[in-house]
Amino acid sequence: MKFIRKALDATEKRFFAPGKPFAFLYPLYDAADTFFFTPNAKTSGTCAVRDCVDFKRMMITVVLALLPCALMGMYNVGFQANRLADAGATVPTDWHGAILNWIAGFYPAIFNASSVVGCFLYGLVYFLPIYIVTMVVGLGWEILFAAINKHEVNEGFFVTGFLFPLIVPATIPLWQVVLAISFGVVIGKEIFGGTGRNFMNPALVARAFLFFAYAGQISGDQVWTAVDGVSKATPLSYAGQGVQAVTDAGYTLSSAFFGTIPGSLGETSTLACLIGAAILLLAGVASWRIMASMFVGGMGLAAIFAACPTITEAFPAATLGPQWHFVLGGFAFGMVFMATDPVTAAATKVGQYVYGFLMGALVIVVRAMNPAYPEGVMLVILFGNCVAPLIDYMVVNANIRRRVKRLEAR
Repeated sequence: MKFIRKALDATEKRFFAPGKPFAFLYPLYDAADTFFFTPNAKTSGTCAVRDCVDFKRMMITVVLALLPCALMGMYNVGFQANRLADAGATVPTDWHGAILNWIAGFYPAIFNASSVVGCFLYGLVYFLPIYIVTMVVGLGWEILFAAINKHEVNEGFFVTGFLFPLIVPATIPLWQVVLAISFGVVIGKEIFGGTGRNFMNPALVARAFLFFAYAGQISGDQVWTAVDGVSKATPLSYAGQGVQAVTDAGYTLSSAFFGTIPGSLGETSTLACLIGAAILLLAGVASWRIMASMFVGGMGLAAIFAACPTITEAFPAATLGPQWHFVLGGFAFGMVFMATDPVTAAATKVGQYVYGFLMGALVIVVRAMNPAYPEGVMLVILFGNCVAPLIDYMVVNANIRRRVKRLEAR
């Protein structure tokens, strides 16, 4: 670490210090410096509050909480692909296939569905390029805006850069990754002033861009499996026909809970999401109120729909019931990692209950009553981001009115 410290100090003096050739790129140096070491800046006033958990450590905690989803997602990509090999699937003929065949030259188990390491390596071939492109392009935009606006590069993008690869199909073209993350960072965050001033989650903004701009390529049967010759639909694709159609397609509650089903890279495993939730809650990073209220709102309405014959006859998707809605799609992932974003979520305690309950209920409404769009989590959370300030405003005003009444009564 001393070597890195000396190298960074020498680089700052030669290139990034005031008056040096690359002084305008100081945010780039500062990002590298604060990634490895605690900032040297000190409070100059007489009063200071010290806390071992700064913004950087908070973001790292979120990244650690996302790791179970990422690891399970990579394994599942390989597991799905290798399992479909018996159904006539072949290794992709694109550059992914070339890399897979190269690895198979010294590790043949990469094409074995029973090999955990092999399936993981298979998925890594798909995940890693998406992650690298996301980080390079996204950080490039962050550094550019930091240099223009003369502020530091915020660590918040490390979370956005990890979230986005987990909410897209493994087979997404890299040029779409470039366009989507550029849209998410620039339009979803930087034009509003950067981290802390955006009112919508940048990763979800990027995913929404893909959904509306390339709907035909971001959905369907082909995008969920990293093979050629065989397609596989997600369980929610059958939801519009009812719970019987989901089970007839071979999906079970246990496979959906553990994550061995087709879907986005990091959203399929409810178990991994719950492990991430435990990490966030124990670290005090995420709001348990939002998680709990979203769960109650969603599962409560799903139970009501499933118990009402009139609704199930009109909307077969309502027959799924709360147990299926929780383990399918991105409900658990959105509840744990997206809805709890402290920048875009409601800030007041009462507002967080309302915010989470509203989103949970709306997800079920969209899933059950709109078969053409069986997921719903992404757009519902973006809608929640938009109304969160209004919810907080109403809660604060209600508190003010109550206090005024108490004062008038004295």
